[in-house]
Amino acid sequence: MVSMFQEGEKEMSTEKTKPTTTDSGCPVMSDEHSLTVGPDGPILLHDSYLIEQMANFNRERIPERQPHAKGSGAFGYFEVTSDVSEFTKAAVFQPSTKTDVLIRFSTVAGERGSPDTWRDPRGFALKFYTSEGNYDMVGNNTPVFFIRDPLKFQHFIRSQKRRQDSGLRDHDMQWDFWTLSPESAHQVAWLMGDRGIPKTWRHMNGYSSHTYMWVNSAGERFWVKYHFKTDQGIEFFTQDEAVDMAGQDSDYHRRDLFNAIKQGDYPSWTLNVQIMPFEEAKTYRFNPFDLTKVWPHADYPLQEVGKLVLNQNPVDFHTQIEQAAFEVNNFVPGIGPSPDKMLLGRIFSYADAHRARLGVNYKQIPVNKPRCPVHSYSKDGAMRVEPATDPVYAPNSKGGPAADGERYPENAVWAADGEFVRAAYTKRAEDDDWGQAGTLVREVMDDAARDRLVSNVVGHLNEGVGEPVLSRAFEYWKHIDSAIGERIEAGVKQK
Repeated sequence: MVSMFQEGEKEMSTEKTKPTTTDSGCPVMSDEHSLTVGPDGPILLHDSYLIEQMANFNRERIPERQPHAKGSGAFGYFEVTSDVSEFTKAAVFQPSTKTDVLIRFSTVAGERGSPDTWRDPRGFALKFYTSEGNYDMVGNNTPVFFIRDPLKFQHFIRSQKRRQDSGLRDHDMQWDFWTLSPESAHQVAWLMGDRGIPKTWRHMNGYSSHTYMWVNSAGERFWVKYHFKTDQGIEFFTQDEAVDMAGQDSDYHRRDLFNAIKQGDYPSWTLNVQIMPFEEAKTYRFNPFDLTKVWPHADYPLQEVGKLVLNQNPVDFHTQIEQAAFEVNNFVPGIGPSPDKMLLGRIFSYADAHRARLGVNYKQIPVNKPRCPVHSYSKDGAMRVEPATDPVYAPNSKGGPAADGERYPENAVWAADGEFVRAAYTKRAEDDDWGQAGTLVREVMDDAARDRLVSNVVGHLNEGVGEPVLSRAFEYWKHIDSAIGERIEAGVKQK
């Protein structure tokens, strides 16, 4: 006798309970018992619901991001509060426009299960669901980065993750890369300072870091940098507090954001931009497209654009956050790239990473799907769910979509003549690796912040960093600031 469910099991459903179904929508007879021969007999191969459950479980996980694996996010809106239409025709930045957004915060080096409070830059990735397509800004909580050339990016990330032999994180490996890459000095000074461990995601800023291009309705072009300033104020953990929190709650930042929104304490940021006239980039005192540099606010003051508010938690973390795909190549009319080499490299690498992790049709996943009409010539491929329609080629005379060069003449690119690009990367008076890092340490940090910086670096160097990397680290910090370098060396040698 075949037993469908054991005697005494509760009825499949009541009026107040939704009936369990298979993924095909067919009702199932039990949530607890497999189909067997008799009450205690072997299970049967044609128990398709059991097979479906086991098979789905074995395939639940998708590859984690590489990097930025650990993170979380929320939904909200961005509302324009100032008129910047003289600088860009992008619909998302026109006066009084309100646009739905998705944000994801993350650490860079940690795996999907790593503690939120490790010392690490934080990702600040935004997707604007605009009327002209999705616009993504994939930034960090720092205005600069460790390197300026994409050829070094893979090597940098590997140096920050785990050793190949032991599978352990290794500070010697990190400092080996940093001290052989002096362009990292500015970002390392940020990382080892107070903002290297934000208290919560709500209490940190977000930056585009890269320089972008804005184009107005008259075709005039400008260079811009984005600054999302937290309205909650900057707060941070000391190193000891962060270590304690990592042991108490490795998901502290994720939990804080979710609970704040759940309780109606909606976090917000004010977007400001720095704007540089197009031609000034050719003669500015350092390369304005260098990702290791900031533009001094005295040269290009912040100009308010609008308000970002997060007011909705995800209802399915995997579907809405883990499958969210942010990519710097998602530009809308009125916004484009700059000659920043790192940015140009990321334009390829991010979309390629999503195709590898999620499949070629990842933009049809609801969280990534544009909220405007899509008229694309893409077709077929694994997991495609949106029908393609004839004609599937261009040019055609069958009524298919056609590019509109008159309406979108710039196609979000700058005048990429060779002379302009060569000029951007010709050495200028202030194109050194140490100057801005030294300014950060001497002029931005106060005495207490410098004391914490020294303590953080000494502690970091004392965790497995040996010669010759250690001596190079001392020289590295002396190049940034001689007094700080001497204090760090003395601190390490006292241990």
